[in-house]
Amino acid sequence: MTPRAVALGGGHGLQATLTALRRVTTDITAVVTVADDGGSSGRLRRELGLLPPGDLRQALAALADAEHGETLWAELFQHRFGGNGALTGHAVGNLVLAGLFEVLGDPVAALDEARRLLGVSGRVLPMSCEPLDIEAEVTGLSNDGEPRTIRGQVAVASTPGRVRRIELRTRRPDGVPAACPEAVDAVLGADVVFLGPGSWFTSVLPHLLVPGLHDALVRTEARKVVILNLIPQPGETAGFSPERHLHVLFQHAPELRVDVVIADRESVPAPARLRDAAAQLGARALLADVADPNVQGLHDPDALAACVREALGRRVADGRDGEGSREGPWR
Repeated sequence: MTPRAVALGGGHGLQATLTALRRVTTDITAVVTVADDGGSSGRLRRELGLLPPGDLRQALAALADAEHGETLWAELFQHRFGGNGALTGHAVGNLVLAGLFEVLGDPVAALDEARRLLGVSGRVLPMSCEPLDIEAEVTGLSNDGEPRTIRGQVAVASTPGRVRRIELRTRRPDGVPAACPEAVDAVLGADVVFLGPGSWFTSVLPHLLVPGLHDALVRTEARKVVILNLIPQPGETAGFSPERHLHVLFQHAPELRVDVVIADRESVPAPARLRDAAAQLGARALLADVADPNVQGLHDPDALAACVREALGRRVADGRDGEGSREGPWR
């Protein structure tokens, strides 16, 4: 049976998961954050009032690259215009998606049309069908030690302070971010759901702050897997240990239970503390060599795919640092 996999995230972290998953299954749905307010995406969002297309484009390109190699359409989607005119910095795929959003009037239909254009079997969905804003409580920005509130994905990702927690803001009258119904259905119908890697506060945690998605993640019978980053991200998670990432995850979603936490062996200086943090989420820690030996800060897709198979097909045993396994069901 081909496992139904759902990966939640954004940016390069989600690309890493999707690239690995394509080695394991063809039934993949990417659920992508929609709070980007920088670069080409931010410009299109402000000028047209549309969903920021950049992370959605990257997910589509990742599925296209993984399935067919470097196709012309995948390369074109990622191409950015140079020069110094109005198109400078815009990715072609961002403009195509923005056009589809306007012509079809439905971001889900637009993304389905884009995947047909690229010839991929996987599906890409927004976590919400409206653009959202990230608001963060940050300490260390002033001498008085009082927390400050900063708003916007770019501002949060690049803050020199220490992010404590985040919230999502919406223009809806009730102030509650609405989940994309198709994304909720995908999570509820999945065999396995992945969170991470990626920018923790701006790409991973936002999914847990959309009530409809949060409830689906809590209720789903899917096996839930968290993939940790290889290194802290300058700005939003500078100085974070691997276990601190899990503590923050628990802080934002205390009802969420996880089955497996995948981490790079060399990136975990204190395996015992990571196991304890994983246990707080109900999970086992699976440590393996998943870093690309040639590119710092990137996951090796083949090694990560091997860990995904381990998380899918076997229960992690009580061996040292989560190493070793025994046969068992997915759930």
